Amino acid sequence: MGRVSAICVSDVRGGPKSPRERAYFQRDWGICGDAHAGSWHRQVSLLGAENIAAFNRRGANVMPGAFGENLVVEGFDFPALPVGTLLRCGPVLLELTQIGKECHSHCEIFKRMGDCIMPREGVFARVLEEGTIQVGDEMALETRQIPRPWQTAVITLSDKGAVGLREDKSGPAIAKRLEDSGWEVAEQILIADEPELLQRHLIRLADQRQLDLILTTGGTGFGPRDNTPEAVLAVAHRNAPGIAEAIRTASASITPRAMLSRGVSVIRGKTLIITLPGSPKACMECMDVFLPVIPHGLELLRGNVEDCARLEKTD
Repeated sequence: MGRVSAICVSDVRGGPKSPRERAYFQRDWGICGDAHAGSWHRQVSLLGAENIAAFNRRGANVMPGAFGENLVVEGFDFPALPVGTLLRCGPVLLELTQIGKECHSHCEIFKRMGDCIMPREGVFARVLEEGTIQVGDEMALETRQIPRPWQTAVITLSDKGAVGLREDKSGPAIAKRLEDSGWEVAEQILIADEPELLQRHLIRLADQRQLDLILTTGGTGFGPRDNTPEAVLAVAHRNAPGIAEAIRTASASITPRAMLSRGVSVIRGKTLIITLPGSPKACMECMDVFLPVIPHGLELLRGNVEDCARLEKTD
């Protein structure tokens, strides 16, 4: 159980917010009148009051809203909560959608203190049920569960595609296949074949958004710029080689060039990452292999399966 100690709103993005005694939280939008509201996954930002107090003890001397947060709440260790956690505050129901945030340009607080707590201790949510929240209201974890679709991201690696010299056909084809199969495609990204850039996206999507699956396309061959497998392995926590092996085995029945694929499959946290080739046709053939099977593995990563033993029929 927690308590709302501050509500902060701003009509301009990128700066501190001003406190309000109450605010209306609109379903699938956010706080009415706040610049960060919108039909996206970061509708409302939250920060623990204890985190701000600890930062102030280091001499920060900041007030609520200084980090651009909407809600300051006592009694919660927000970064420890998984994405998908439901928070009830009166009539308002919030669903956590992201833990932490990349800091693209250091704020004034960072320049003054050499640190900022929002990128690692702030969280974000979307509004599932609307209503008014006012300072002093209690907030609690919602005990009921709302089924979540499998959430995924698709990353295309292409030097020419990133600068507009080649149309990305593989990424949209993968996304459509996933959506047609009932998956929620959270992000589609097109970047150059730059390992460090790919690693930053993988870490963000796995650690902050905590997606179930990330599929990459391109960069798995023998070319000098084909560094996708190395970038993926560099951020992996555990190996999951069976998927890549199954893809190569199935692909070998279509073309002997399948043996030249360097694709990998790994796990980071609770996120499965699979690298696919750059050809739209090859991507569809690879997805034929693993898409019907991996939901069981993803349930295991979510912690929803306790016993994997298969019951064998006996006479």
